[in-house]
Amino acid sequence: MKENKNWYAVYTKPRWEKKVTALFEKKGLEHYCPLTKVRRRWSDRYKVVEEPLFKSYVFVCITDEEKTRVRLTDGVVNFVYWLGNPAKIKESEIETIKKFLNEYEEVTAIPVSIAAGERVRVKTGVLMDTEGEVIKVANNRVYVLLESLGYELTAKFEKSNLEPITNKIIK
Repeated sequence: MKENKNWYAVYTKPRWEKKVTALFEKKGLEHYCPLTKVRRRWSDRYKVVEEPLFKSYVFVCITDEEKTRVRLTDGVVNFVYWLGNPAKIKESEIETIKKFLNEYEEVTAIPVSIAAGERVRVKTGVLMDTEGEVIKVANNRVYVLLESLGYELTAKFEKSNLEPITNKIIK
């Protein structure tokens, strides 16, 4: 990774992702706006167009000193925050997105929402693959009821450490 540079996600005005990317280019800022090819239908034909994978988000790799330049860019609303600070994105995650987009077509990104009453599975850690029911969601913390060994245990998790369990009924 570059010296003292980190990847951040910035939130843009709706449908300004490509414009913000062009403005970052003019300012000489390293940036990445993942685009996916989508087939759209017009009244008289079909056309393949490139659309941002993450609506209203652009990634930028900058030093702390460059944050003000990013904020002052037309179309940028603000940085995406995590625990009170601009959220740092790992270089490996940016590379994973790039590889994924190179290998697959018509990719979509759907935010995962977790709500009380849902069944979830723990993705990492000591309790990996343990299933439970969401009791409460507060900010980025989720309280899960884990039924194990005849006891009801309640544990607190980061949202990113849980995945919803989909119950598909096959007829």
